[in-house]
Amino acid sequence: MSAPPPMQADEPDKAEMIGPALPTPTAAVVAPARRLIYHADLRVKVDNLPQASRRLDSLVQRNGGYLSAAREIREDDEWRQAMTIRVLPSRFRAIMSALGSLGTVEEKRITTDDVTAQHADISARLATKRVVEQRYIALLARAKKISEVLEVEGKIGEVREEIESTESRLKTLNDEVAYSTISLVCYQALAQPVPDAPIVSFSSRLVESFYTGWTLITSLLIGVVTIWPFLLLGGFALWGVKRWRSRLA
Repeated sequence: MSAPPPMQADEPDKAEMIGPALPTPTAAVVAPARRLIYHADLRVKVDNLPQASRRLDSLVQRNGGYLSAAREIREDDEWRQAMTIRVLPSRFRAIMSALGSLGTVEEKRITTDDVTAQHADISARLATKRVVEQRYIALLARAKKISEVLEVEGKIGEVREEIESTESRLKTLNDEVAYSTISLVCYQALAQPVPDAPIVSFSSRLVESFYTGWTLITSLLIGVVTIWPFLLLGGFALWGVKRWRSRLA
């Protein structure tokens, strides 16, 4: 049996032929997109409310928004419209600037809520509840006793109610993020009519004077009747003084 040929000194190692080990690529950590909710409260005084309302409709349409609610109230000194405007976040600043041109801005408030963490938490809860639902469905397929079936079906009903509630919360949150909300009040001040001074005729004045005199007489009579004890005491006092003077004379 022949021995294996000796390894040549200049033969390169396989590891050296392959080259140096490359670093293992790691997945890039991507931060979740921020989810922001914009809300504004605006109160504007206008000179002509119908004209301002027409301009407002045009502004909302041009900025791709819509009116989700509107109410008009007319009182003695004020005619106003309260509206809720929904608009894309990318057009929020532009439409706020345009609304200020309708008249005199008396009140303006803007708030921004970052709901990124809240949205992620609700989404995670929803995914967990759906996994639990699938597990209960698998248990239901293996249940053999009626009591087991009823128990698992009850659990499935509870989980589905929680899923629907969580889905509703997530839908509301997505809607608030997708469309910013502007609560706008436009109002027009109304001039108060000044009533004309009434024209009083001579006969009316004569009748009024008669009743005024009669009221004065009755008031004096009632006053005299009210103080009759003092008048009686005064009379006795005067009689006593006259009698005392007659004795001294």
